[in-house]
Amino acid sequence: MPILEHPAYPAATLLHLESLVPCREAQVSMLLSIFGERQQFSFPSIFIYGHTSSGKTYVMRTLLKTLQLPHVFVNCVEYFTSRLLLEEILIQLQNCSSETGQTSHVPCDNFNDFIRLFKQAVASQELQDQTLYIVLDRAEQLREMETNILPAFLRLQELTDRNVTVVLLSEIVWELFRPNTGCFEPFTLYFPDYSIGHLQKILSQNHPPEYSADFYAAYINILLGVFYMVCRDLKELQHLAALNFSKYCEPVVRGEANERDTRKLWKNIEPHLKKAMQTVYLREISSSQWERLQHEDGEPGQLKGLSAHTHVELPYYSKFLLIAAYLASYNPVRTDKRFFLKHHGKIRKTNFMKKHEKTSNHLLGPKPFPLDRLLAILYSIVDNRVAPTANIFSQITSLVTLQLLSMVGHNDQLDGPRYKCTVSLDFIRAVAR
Repeated sequence: MPILEHPAYPAATLLHLESLVPCREAQVSMLLSIFGERQQFSFPSIFIYGHTSSGKTYVMRTLLKTLQLPHVFVNCVEYFTSRLLLEEILIQLQNCSSETGQTSHVPCDNFNDFIRLFKQAVASQELQDQTLYIVLDRAEQLREMETNILPAFLRLQELTDRNVTVVLLSEIVWELFRPNTGCFEPFTLYFPDYSIGHLQKILSQNHPPEYSADFYAAYINILLGVFYMVCRDLKELQHLAALNFSKYCEPVVRGEANERDTRKLWKNIEPHLKKAMQTVYLREISSSQWERLQHEDGEPGQLKGLSAHTHVELPYYSKFLLIAAYLASYNPVRTDKRFFLKHHGKIRKTNFMKKHEKTSNHLLGPKPFPLDRLLAILYSIVDNRVAPTANIFSQITSLVTLQLLSMVGHNDQLDGPRYKCTVSLDFIRAVAR
């Protein structure tokens, strides 16, 4: 039984629309109720918000194109000034014209000019009898423009006296938009995150034709079992699913297992999914490089990703500061004299390690250290003399900003700031190399 129903649109069109927006039928039904029929005046402004990859942009594009509603779609990140934004809207309005296919650049310096030119464009295209939709994606960028831009867009229907609706798409809530002087309140609509069941349904629709739907659904179930706790982004999960499916199919292709041998298929794909966990969201390597690495059965440490070559971007002394911070975090204080002094005196051979220190320090995690210890180790590992200038201290602050170091406590402590090194041993090996 179809979920989407509206008297103004054919049932076949709504059924096709429903198949294009899985797990977003409730939001589409709400939008259809707000839009009404083509000739009816809709709500002046609609604010749609939700987290990244929750289907806001896709649903709006699909809805407007499938129902063939006149619309303008603009990304506010691409058109980051008010002039560029207003001129792009006017250019797309000219493209929507059924009379002429030619577009010309119309200069628009302020919103008063935009109102005048907008009325002319709508009048010439005979759009008075149906609602025109202006969709502004990444609408949080409007807050960086002139203060009158956002209130004016919210009242565009009133200012132009035309049947127009402005739709704002954003990842932040309306309370962070509302101007201090007050403005017209839009109709707000929330797009929730996809649940694991929704992701399973959406990702399973992309199964290759040479394999059965149940086989691909079992693969998606395994993929979500590994990545769902760290990644809810639908686009990233689609990328991961396409990237690792060939490895999942290898036992079936070689004839070592059939499509129902879930245990054998899981054992084959498990180490490769663990390696893929290192590159979630990062796009450190291309898809072809990742596939080549899988065929070569490389170890996780061989990934030439962020952990291997981010150090190239660090300044010269920042590398030594990072190495010194790692040594200070994972070596006890009493070993500094033995490791970093040439004439450290006689070393006792007795076993003086405490019981809890016999455990690997890498398992216990990094320990905090004071600033003066960091600088002392730095002076001992750098060949030439380093003066404690403002440049060195600013690089320490930069490492904290990059989250390679973390500050423990507060800056106003009497004994000075304390830090911890947050990078892995592989990262430090690559830097030291």
